[in-house]
Parts: sequence; C-alpha cells; structure tokens
Amino acid sequence: MITPRDASDLAARQSTLALARQGTKFFGRELHSLTDDELDGDSLLPGWTRRHVVAHVASNARALGRLAQWADTGVETVMYASPEARNAEVAAGSILRPDALRRSWADSAADLDLRWQSLPADRWCAPVRNGQGAAIPLRDSIWMRARELWIHAVDLGHGAGFESLPGEVLTRLLGDIVGAWTARGDADYRLTATDSAHESYGSADAAEHVTGSLADLAAWAAGRGSGGVVSSTGEPSAAPRWL
Repeated sequence: MITPRDASDLAARQSTLALARQGTKFFGRELHSLTDDELDGDSLLPGWTRRHVVAHVASNARALGRLAQWADTGVETVMYASPEARNAEVAAGSILRPDALRRSWADSAADLDLRWQSLPADRWCAPVRNGQGAAIPLRDSIWMRARELWIHAVDLGHGAGFESLPGEVLTRLLGDIVGAWTARGDADYRLTATDSAHESYGSADAAEHVTGSLADLAAWAAGRGSGGVVSSTGEPSAAPRWL
C-alpha cells in the first residue's frame, strides 16, 4: 500500500529526475554546438578549458553511478577514492580526442540514467556519502546531478547564461547556496529577486542586502560574476564559497 508520504516522495523524486534529464539535454545542446576546435577554448572556470568541463561532467555521472551502486548493493562505493583521484580522472578525460570526449560524456550520462531507472524504489532512501563526505539519502544525488548539468552548461561559455535556466533550478540553487552559507556562519546576506515576487533568501537583519533578477542572483551567488546585481553596501563583493 502506498502511503501519502510515499506518494509525495515519489512525486518529488520524479520532478527532480525531470530536471536532471532536461539538464542533460541542455548540456548536450551546448556541447554539440561547439566545434572540435572550440572545445580547446577557455571555459568560464579559471584554469579549465571546455574540455575540462565536459570531462568533469562525465566524471560526475560515473561518480554518482557509484553511489547508485552503493545504494543498490549495500557495498560502500564512494564517488571518488580521493580528491586527487577525482582531479586525475578529469585531467585524463580532458585530453581525449574530441569524438572520444563527446562519447564519454554521452555514455556516462546514459549509463547513470539507466542505473536510476533500474533502481528499486526502496533504495532511493539508502544512505550514501556525497563528495564532501556528508551522509545523504541517494535521492539527493539526483538534484546534485541536475545542478551540475545546468551550471556547467553555462560554464562552457558558448552563449547560455543563467537566464537560460528554469526558475525551479534557480530557486533551488539559491536555497542550497544560502543554506550552505548559513550553516557555516561565514556570510551575512539577504538576497532578494526583483523579478520573482520579491522572493528572498537569508535573514532580513543581514548586514548586506543584494538584489537582482533571480538569474543574476544565482549567477553571483554561484561565483559566476556580479552583473545585474546591486548591493546595499555599494559594489557587490565576491560571493563566499558554497561547496
């Protein structure tokens, strides 16, 4: 018998899965719009080419697949053996031939989705650990994947911006970021979106109030520039780290 809670959990999971699959298509369109030569160009992430971004997103899919395997079998399988192993995997992927790099991305995304589709419903609540070592239920990894896809599609730097992201992605992303700041106690901001019924994040008593469109606020909070945002203290400072 399906309880109301089960139905609610299923609906939430399906909604987030839809965001992840939409993100896969979005990233794929941005990737396929790049020529092989353009893959060698700089991304919006300092020190990374577009190749590094594609390799990272492919590596992320494989890492999350390991979490799904952990949840399914009960045998601990971490995302990465170490930060060094993660970096080495991205570096190795970044020097693949263009066709192999594109195939690596497509295959890793398809493999992860297949793992998700075949996972028994009761395994989504199984405890695993994210990349920071924190215990999470596996279902949270779906949003982790969606977030990676949407943000890094913008990081490819080929025309897509945060304004291209769905409102639900922007809202959840801002909630994540402000929540991380609050948990660490190292930031004192109030963020207000001027184009989203003045939706706000953070304490009303915060020392600094930052306003802008939902997309511009998300870009600033995620460390992707301060265009379009205004601070109560003058020029907006660089947003604190959130991951």
